[in-house]
Amino acid sequence: MAVGATSADTGAVGEEADGQRAPRSQLRRRLGRADLRAVPETRRALRELLRHWGKPGRSEIAELLASELVTNALVHTDHEALLTATVGPDGLRVEVRDFVARRPRLRAPDTGDGTHGRGLILVQSLADAWGVRSHGVGKAVWFELGAGPA
Repeated sequence: MAVGATSADTGAVGEEADGQRAPRSQLRRRLGRADLRAVPETRRALRELLRHWGKPGRSEIAELLASELVTNALVHTDHEALLTATVGPDGLRVEVRDFVARRPRLRAPDTGDGTHGRGLILVQSLADAWGVRSHGVGKAVWFELGAGPA
């Protein structure tokens, strides 16, 4: 898929509480190596994906957390990355996959006016769930926001 390309995954479905199958929407973006223009572009694409989700406060949180994960992948690796966001009946899952096995560190932010070191603290504080999983040549950092209220 080209840089910045998006796709709706019309074949994917989720299970609703009554056993019916509900469609999921999906956004996939390839993030160019060290291309920080991908951060606002990702926010806009995610906003569009979540426009009909009906959870405006959760959508804003999703944009913030996705920005943090994308920024981390682009700043702390020397490779491209892949963002996948999936909205289903249970909520939203965003995953940023990169190609560096080094796992991110959750660290206390510096007490100075610096702007670094707060990203994963925000993810930990605002997401319903989050984590890091290894894959063959790197890792994926992900978060989930449920469909419920913030």
